[in-house]
Amino acid sequence: MTDVLQPFGEGIWLVDGDLLRMFGIPFTTRMTVAKLADGLWLHSPVVASEARVAAIAELGEIAHLVAPGTFHHLYVDPWKTHAAAGAQVWAAPGLPARYPKRDFDAELSDEAPPAWAGEIDQVVFRGSRVMNEVVFFHRRSRTVIFTDIIQNHDPACDGLFWRTIKRWNRILAPDGGVPFDWRLTVRDRDAARRSRDALLKWPFEQVVMTHGVCITENAHTHVERAFAWLDN
Repeated sequence: MTDVLQPFGEGIWLVDGDLLRMFGIPFTTRMTVAKLADGLWLHSPVVASEARVAAIAELGEIAHLVAPGTFHHLYVDPWKTHAAAGAQVWAAPGLPARYPKRDFDAELSDEAPPAWAGEIDQVVFRGSRVMNEVVFFHRRSRTVIFTDIIQNHDPACDGLFWRTIKRWNRILAPDGGVPFDWRLTVRDRDAARRSRDALLKWPFEQVVMTHGVCITENAHTHVERAFAWLDN
C-alpha cells in the first residue's frame, strides 16, 4: 500500500484523494494521517476507496476523524461507517450548527483536546466572515497542516486557463499562499493577525496543505510571506 500512503515524517503520512471541482475550478485533494498514542488521526478525509481503507487499516485503528474546515466534512461519514465505527468525529467551529444532521462528537477550539494534547497543537484561524479553519501542528514531524487558507497548486496539473486563474488567485506553485478570494472575506484583521501570530510561534519545518504541493524547505518563511498581506 506504499502507493497510497506517502510517509512525510515521523508518525505522519499523506494520502492523495480524487480530483474535485469547486465552482468549476479543479482541485487536487489530500488527507493527512498521524499515528497518535490512542490510534490514527485522519485530517480532511478523502473518498474512502477500498485501497485507501486497506492501507489505513495496515497502520492501525482509526481513533479520530477531523473535519477541519467548512467543506471538509463530506467524506467523514463513509469512513465512520466502513472503517472507523469507534472513532470520534471532530468539527471546525460552526460546522455542527450548520449541519445539525451530521453526527459530530465535538467542536474544535484553540486548545487541543486531551485526546491529542502534547502530540498535536492547534489554532482556529479567525477573521473571515464566511469560513473558519483549524490549523494544526504535528510536533513529532514538525509539520503544520493547513486545509484551505494556504494552497499551492501544481502547474503541471492544469492547462493554461486554470493556471492563469490560480496564479491570479495567489495559489499557484511555487508561490502559492492565501487565496485572494478568501482574503476578501476577512473583515476582522486583528483576529486574523492573532491567529497567524499564534501559529508562527510553532517550530515547524514542513507545510502540508489539502490542495497543492507541500513545502519541505524554508517552510516558516513561506508561511510568513503568505500572510504578510495582513500587515498592509
